[in-house]
Amino acid sequence: MSKQKSILCYGDSLTWGWIPVKEGSPTLRYPFRQRWTGAMAAALGEGYHVIEEGLSARTTSADDPNDPRLNGSQYLPSAIASHLPLDLVIIMLGTNDTKPYFNRTPYDIAYGMAKLVGQVLTSAGGVGTPYPAPKCLVVAPPPLSPIPHPYFQGMFGGGHEKSKELARQYKDMADFAKVDFLNAGDFITTDGCDGIHFTAENNLDLGRAIAAKIEAIFARDEAEAA
Repeated sequence: MSKQKSILCYGDSLTWGWIPVKEGSPTLRYPFRQRWTGAMAAALGEGYHVIEEGLSARTTSADDPNDPRLNGSQYLPSAIASHLPLDLVIIMLGTNDTKPYFNRTPYDIAYGMAKLVGQVLTSAGGVGTPYPAPKCLVVAPPPLSPIPHPYFQGMFGGGHEKSKELARQYKDMADFAKVDFLNAGDFITTDGCDGIHFTAENNLDLGRAIAAKIEAIFARDEAEAA
């Protein structure tokens, strides 16, 4: 590998590292090595620079009625420009879009993800630089599990069925947009005690799976360029 690869990981609480607790919240953050981003970085090794950009409750492109910070499409272009040059942007979002007050179908959520993909693919140049746009990897989060806390139940009412459809919709969208795709549900389930977030083991397994996908992406691209 001729140079270090820079990877931006863009997501919500699953990327931030939310530790699930039975009472729902407040909570703390897993240490870096126990977040999937840290597990991925460890599996990839020194040839990669991993940049985390996780924000709890972030959506793909929906405006949260209580918090204007949470629309992922409002911040992604700035995040990319801040960290150029980048080789790859990984986006894992969509769980929060299943909340009933957004009134989004699984296709609507995939359409929101498509907006983010478009922002990645058209990000060349940043601010006053000639850097090319990075590649994009779309990761479908695993489906929600049973949620014990009644407030979280209301927050994600009807979200279970929607979350089960995200992988299929994201795969079709990624194929249409010609970007790479990984279904986290092929490797993990949502095992945290709150039914929404990951255990440390979930993070480790997902980080290793994404690392393997990244290595395959760059190996493929290098072979095609040879």
